[in-house]
Amino acid sequence: MVIKVSEIPEEGVQIEGVSAFPEPFQDRSWRLEDVDLTVSKDGDTVFVDGRLDARMPQVCSRCLEPYEAKVEADVHTRFVPSPGRGEERELGADDLESDVYDHDQIDLGALLETEAALGLPMKPLCREECKGLCPSCGVNRNTVACACAPATGDPRWAALKTLADRLHR
Repeated sequence: MVIKVSEIPEEGVQIEGVSAFPEPFQDRSWRLEDVDLTVSKDGDTVFVDGRLDARMPQVCSRCLEPYEAKVEADVHTRFVPSPGRGEERELGADDLESDVYDHDQIDLGALLETEAALGLPMKPLCREECKGLCPSCGVNRNTVACACAPATGDPRWAALKTLADRLHR
């Protein structure tokens, strides 16, 4: 959904529900479940505030099983007009938290995709207590009890381990 900055009324625009964004994400496996945004402006500065709920398929970083991540993101973005070509402008502290718009238009779909992606975990886990894969046989320890001996560590570090043990006596 693209909105024209010049057409935003003084009272702002309220956008509720996923029907306003028929295809919000480039990745069609991502699903927007709920959205509630308020778009307002002060001069040529535009503020977008609200929240979004989305679900995205992920792969657990421990057991490598697919699962669906739920993202609940608060949206608080400030848009300012893009500086003209060749025009230099010194950035202030507030500018680091701002986005720019060109040609009197703001793409709210791109904003939703960015906010949803930023809400994804850096290390995706299917659940906190995930046991992961066995480093010896590779079985998923969440589904199968593995009989492998626990890892003893890399023998190349044994000399440092004995040194550390002697220092801590």
